[in-house]
Amino acid sequence: MNLHVVFGLAGVEYALPVTFVLQMETFSGATAVPGTPDYVAGIVTVRGRVVPVIDLRRRFGMPSVESTLDTRIIVTQVAERVVALRVDRAREVLALDPARNQPAPALVSERSLGLVHGMHALGSRLLLLLDLAKVLSEDSYDHQPHAIFADDVNDRPALPG
Repeated sequence: MNLHVVFGLAGVEYALPVTFVLQMETFSGATAVPGTPDYVAGIVTVRGRVVPVIDLRRRFGMPSVESTLDTRIIVTQVAERVVALRVDRAREVLALDPARNQPAPALVSERSLGLVHGMHALGSRLLLLLDLAKVLSEDSYDHQPHAIFADDVNDRPALPG
C-alpha cells in the first residue's frame, strides 16, 4: 500500500503519492509574476522559501475559479524543484494498492496531455493518477520554456535597494 494525497479539481478526484508532497496549505493568494505562463498563479512564501504556484485548473486547460475556504495549495517536490499546486480541495490521504492501478486509456492520456498516467478504482470512486514530473515540466504543455520555479527565484541576486 502506498499513501496518496487525494485532491479535487473541477469535480474530478486525483491522487498524488505523498513522497512528492512536502505540505498542504490554505491558499490565500499569490503574487503575480509578469512573463510567466498563464497557468502560473504567481509566487508565495512557504516557510521562508519563495515557491511558484501552478493553478492546476489552468494547467489542464480549464478556466480558473475564485478561491473558496476549501482551496488549497499542495507544496510538491520533484528532484530539486519545489512547486505548489493550487487545487479546489485537498484534505484526504489514502493508502492505495499499486496492484489495483490501471493505465489510462489512450483517449484519456491524449486528452490530458500525458499529465494523467493511470487510474485507481476505489469502490465507486475513480481516482486519476497524476504524473507530477510532466505537470511540472516546462515543455509538456505550452512548449515555451519560461515557467518560473523556486530554484530560479531563490538563486537570483537581490536587486539593489
